[in-house]
Amino acid sequence: MSTPAHEPLDDPLGRERSHLSSSRSALRAMREDAEALDIKDVAANWVNAQVLARQIDERIKALADLSDTPLFFGRLDYLHAPGAEQAEGAGGERFYIGRRHVHDAEGDPMVIDWRAPVSQPFYRASKKDPMDIGLRRRFGYTGGDLTAYEDEHLSDPAETAATSKLLQQEIERPRVGPMRDIVATIQPEQDEIVRSGLSGTVCVQGGPGTGKTAVGLHRVAYLLYAHRERLARTGTLVIGPNKSFLHYIEQVLPALGELSVQQATVDDLVAHVEVRGTDDAAAAVVKGDARLAQVLRRALYAHVTMPTEPAVIVRGSRRWRVPAYELEDIVRELLERDIRYGAAREALPQRIAHAVLVQMERSGEAPDDRVQDAVARSGAVKAAVKEIWPAVDPAKLVLRLLTDAGFLAEHAEGILDEDERKTILWDRPVRSVKSARWSAADAVLIDEAHDLIQRTHSLGHVVLDEAQDLSPMQYRAVGRRCTTGSATVLGDLAQGTTPWATRSWDEALDHLGKGEGVIEELTAGFRVPTDVITYASRLLPHIAPGLTPVASVRENPGFFEVRTIAETGEVVAACEESLHNEGSTGLIAADARIPLLAEALTAAGIGYLAPGEETTRETRLTLVPASLAKGLEYDYVVLDEPGAVVDGEPDERTGLRRLYVSLTRAVSGLIVTHTAPLPEQLG
Repeated sequence: MSTPAHEPLDDPLGRERSHLSSSRSALRAMREDAEALDIKDVAANWVNAQVLARQIDERIKALADLSDTPLFFGRLDYLHAPGAEQAEGAGGERFYIGRRHVHDAEGDPMVIDWRAPVSQPFYRASKKDPMDIGLRRRFGYTGGDLTAYEDEHLSDPAETAATSKLLQQEIERPRVGPMRDIVATIQPEQDEIVRSGLSGTVCVQGGPGTGKTAVGLHRVAYLLYAHRERLARTGTLVIGPNKSFLHYIEQVLPALGELSVQQATVDDLVAHVEVRGTDDAAAAVVKGDARLAQVLRRALYAHVTMPTEPAVIVRGSRRWRVPAYELEDIVRELLERDIRYGAAREALPQRIAHAVLVQMERSGEAPDDRVQDAVARSGAVKAAVKEIWPAVDPAKLVLRLLTDAGFLAEHAEGILDEDERKTILWDRPVRSVKSARWSAADAVLIDEAHDLIQRTHSLGHVVLDEAQDLSPMQYRAVGRRCTTGSATVLGDLAQGTTPWATRSWDEALDHLGKGEGVIEELTAGFRVPTDVITYASRLLPHIAPGLTPVASVRENPGFFEVRTIAETGEVVAACEESLHNEGSTGLIAADARIPLLAEALTAAGIGYLAPGEETTRETRLTLVPASLAKGLEYDYVVLDEPGAVVDGEPDERTGLRRLYVSLTRAVSGLIVTHTAPLPEQLG
């Protein structure tokens, strides 16, 4: 049972600290109980023992008490017992809300998991709809110590609604190291997305600082809580734009007690060949077009040829003849069923063997399944299958399309025009799959061919972050990984920085195979200061007309300044100025200017990190190429030469989008330094 909702008058903060101490002791006891489990006489065999041991090990890891992570961050005092009839005089209950469930020696809860239904009012309750909550208490921590609390009496009409100071402090708190969870600060509109059901796909359009990445990760944590057994069987995957981004977010789910979620980039998913080459923008756009899926399908099934000769199978002294027209009927029936190329090829010998068995039965024999299997494995049937439905290697199929102009023209007729075909054809012949200099777009084509031949394994849920940058063919590659599951799609159309960036979320969901998905928009900015987001939003009419600008809800306007400078040393000085503040600093610049700035920082004796490397108390500056800035954030940002960021991209719109991304990485302050004129779109 929970503690009765009765507040002592003596020392409320002391009582809460006492509950925190008791809860930590209880969590420690839970971990010790898990460590003491003896499974010697429980598991039936070695395999079961290994599985059980791994599950116990994961349980022990999940019960770790992180000293700098508050065990609970809130409290709810219900007016009535949840789920009970609200009879007059019925007593309420008190629940402490935290990152994981903690119970005492008797099994009574001391901390309730934030994902439990009883915790939902912590995020959703308001003066207009108190959800049977009399009091909501938020806790403030310094380090790991509970130092403050703040109360809202939701059922008291005399108390006016006010912005939570502790909530604002938590949102604006400087950060060093990887991304943190937002479990203590989830807002009502974010919570609706987090708690949406497993069966549906949700697409979240969110501008900078709206918390879309955190919302997606917390949705995974919620789904694993609500559907643990199902997702344990089917698997969960988070897909990010690059390794630096994945490293930045990798601690969020473990901090919430979830250790089993895999992470990957799209390139990781389609790594059937080694990528050693690159495409120019025009070729990449054509290769990423969904029409290539139709070209691949045509080219693959062109290998199937209708039989012109009968198949003759010898069994003992008898010869059995399957005529060509009957073989053709079998082939056409398999084609009409529209099953995978490889599955149909595997079924063909059994179909031919079955036709032989029918003849055997008509002649008075009584063959069984073993005879059919033997016929299917016979040399004559194998030869017929090889002739009619040959094995096809996916990489060789793509290689032929990209190097054989005639083969490409034949199967792209009516799909790609002549200029498009010339754009993707390689200039010189290639001896083999291994010697080919495959590009990232080629690897996606090979993955498509793999799926046409053999079905790709589907997961229970996939989170796709920074999705606006994917090509239609990349969407298809991700969609293959969740054909029988659901997806959470996260992105911002204004931050699309590839020539093939998606134009609409409806179009993206169609390519993903999730046309029924629901599109949600987050427009409240919790991380980016008002002055910064207002300045960056000047670019929106030029990069994403019609998109709703983010409205910062932060009380702290942050620091923002644009400086005209004369030399690189002034950029270094701006970094030193930012480092006087608490938290992390990012120096973002056009990729081509990174070596120059690295040299200047080194000469000034300032240590710096590369994106993905974890900041420490000693080294808090990260030197960030603009191409890798997406998804990252820093307390303070120095943005070097906006014009160079724009000029570093193949076209102006992509360059302005890259600039929009770079401008919106700051949480507390932004200094823009420039020698060259600013882009005119900034006013």
